[in-house]
Amino acid sequence: MNICVFGDSIAWGAYDPEYGGWVNHLQSYFESLDHFIYNLGVPGDLTTDLLVRLEDEAKCREADVIIFAIGINDVRLISSASSDYTPDIHFRSNIEKLYEKAKKITSKIIFVGLNSVDETKIKLVLRGSGKAYINENIKRLDQIIKKFCLEKNLIFIPMSNLLNSDDFFDGLHPNTQGHNKIFEIMKLEIESVIKGQRL
Repeated sequence: MNICVFGDSIAWGAYDPEYGGWVNHLQSYFESLDHFIYNLGVPGDLTTDLLVRLEDEAKCREADVIIFAIGINDVRLISSASSDYTPDIHFRSNIEKLYEKAKKITSKIIFVGLNSVDETKIKLVLRGSGKAYINENIKRLDQIIKKFCLEKNLIFIPMSNLLNSDDFFDGLHPNTQGHNKIFEIMKLEIESVIKGQRL
């Protein structure tokens, strides 16, 4: 089974020197079981960026399962004339477009919820950058994904309450401990899919 995970820097594995992130940890775990996890996370990606590359990257890997772990950068606010914030209505539209593109390739589609951030840590790291990640906004977009999955009868894997302050490298990206927590949740979900217990 070919499983493609599309996402951003958290999926890509930023700041986990031990395992290379939760997706790469899954890759190592499932390869011995003859299932292949493809890490298609790109740091900085928004949902609009993923829409451009989704079909080609999923088709060439003959995806049996597509997992979306995207959206945290759509929350990013930049204090300038050109904001990186994706308005709610556009975010919902992008999620729907991702689903429509994915279902042309496979019926097995999963959405991973958004991680909350440690706002105290993140403010120190991003101070002066004009960027901001705010949990109130993260929660709102997370609920949009969850509601969409309920409407379409898709698997939604919540992440909002999984990580605490000790699980972050910089307030946004998980450290090794945080990535391992995500790995443990995702491993169980993927095992259920492989065994035909879900989807």
